[in-house]
Amino acid sequence: MPRTPILSASGIRTAALGIIDRHGLDGLSMRKLAAELGVQAASLYGHVATKDDLLHDLAGEILEKVDVTGFADGDWRHGLTMCARSYRAALAEHPNIVPFLAYGPAHREASLRRLDALHGGLVAAGWSRREATMIAASLMYLVFGAALSSFSSGFSEDQALYRDRYPNLDKAHLLPAVAEELDHDSFELALAAFVDGLALRLPR
Repeated sequence: MPRTPILSASGIRTAALGIIDRHGLDGLSMRKLAAELGVQAASLYGHVATKDDLLHDLAGEILEKVDVTGFADGDWRHGLTMCARSYRAALAEHPNIVPFLAYGPAHREASLRRLDALHGGLVAAGWSRREATMIAASLMYLVFGAALSSFSSGFSEDQALYRDRYPNLDKAHLLPAVAEELDHDSFELALAAFVDGLALRLPR
């Protein structure tokens, strides 16, 4: 007789994330997840209460890859830069779940621990608590803006669309071919400008 697959929390998360990666957030349901795992939907509820709880578990797993250790040496610029780069990289691995993550830390332990380290590192460096909150929020805008869209991929490769009507965009058709490189460099430019600009505002 066929055996019922043994379920585990990690296996459920892996399968759920696979569905989201392939079909987007709307493609995930407890019924589809159960079918993916070869079990009945009722079997899942011994491990996760609701789909929303499962999404929070997935978010926590992804956010474990965000590195906030750079604040430990007291260099807030280094900490902020490491946090931003690792955050963008973590989101890039699973872009379809980014809209769920973009709503803020909610009650997610992994997110709150990292936010606590970021906030503490900034305050220790001399920023006020209000400024630290604003910097953390601004960093999220930067990271999630980069994760939610690709500026370069949004152009057509048809040169005729731009050449005659938009003379300053006569090379825009070349952007999709170098989208990954240009998006990376654009993020780095924005991040450097953000951190350098903040440094000028820090009270001495």
